[in-house]
Amino acid sequence: MTKTILIAGANGKIGRHAATAFAAAGWTVRSYQRGTDMTAAAQGADIILNGLNPPNYHNWAGLIPQITKQVIAAAQATGATVILPGNVYNYGNTCIGEWDEHTPHTPNTRKGKIRVEMEQAYRDSGVQTLILRAGNFIDPDGTEDIMSIIHLRSLAKGKLGMTGPMDSTQAWCYLPDWARAAVQLAEKKQELSQFEDIAFGGLAFNGHQLQAELQALTGHDLRVSQFPWWLMTALSPFWELAREMKEMRYLFALDHRLSDTRLHALLPGFTTTPLQALLRAKLDASLPEMMAVPA
Repeated sequence: MTKTILIAGANGKIGRHAATAFAAAGWTVRSYQRGTDMTAAAQGADIILNGLNPPNYHNWAGLIPQITKQVIAAAQATGATVILPGNVYNYGNTCIGEWDEHTPHTPNTRKGKIRVEMEQAYRDSGVQTLILRAGNFIDPDGTEDIMSIIHLRSLAKGKLGMTGPMDSTQAWCYLPDWARAAVQLAEKKQELSQFEDIAFGGLAFNGHQLQAELQALTGHDLRVSQFPWWLMTALSPFWELAREMKEMRYLFALDHRLSDTRLHALLPGFTTTPLQALLRAKLDASLPEMMAVPA
């Protein structure tokens, strides 16, 4: 193995952290340039990491099948293994509790059905595909994740944003941790099956736990401010993002977490960043004025 990876979507949340983690592990990292020949770009690569995703849910029905076909063709031509960031849309609104590779895929949304069809295309292609499935991303270096856009948006004003019930547990993924796991899976790909569906347990916490941790870190009391779903409903006929967000509202009220059993079986000893530590990193980068309490 030459330890070379081609990252499609290297400027996105997944791509940036993957590039950092693979480079730190001694891999040669290449970035795919949109609009060019992916098969040519993948020559000599052991791994293609597909981090391409239409922003703001734009035209998933049209663009995701195109991206999938492109990645599969490049992997078939070069023999590369594909690493795919999976999400939890596949499970739908009838599954409550802990989800893993055995949980049925019964999507209740259009985007969930698109993701199921996408994964099936990889399974049918014969290309070795490693799906590393995660919950909501937490990006310590950016402000385009749910944690920034919703929960921390008005933190400086003493407000904690929420999109659902405070007692609803949600699955979360700290992107540097996901990227480390992707590296370790890539380095043992020869021991893995042709198609692997691996849940990235990451973290699971509810609104009360998030509020308590943030109050402890900042030294400030935080009042809860609920996301204006009514506004998304009103804007849905005119604004694509509002319409797409409204479709996923169920997920923020659905109590769920991802199992880490399979991941730990493959990567014994793998550990994730504790909630307090990753929130401190997030606040240090985005809201340093709130960090009045010393570490």
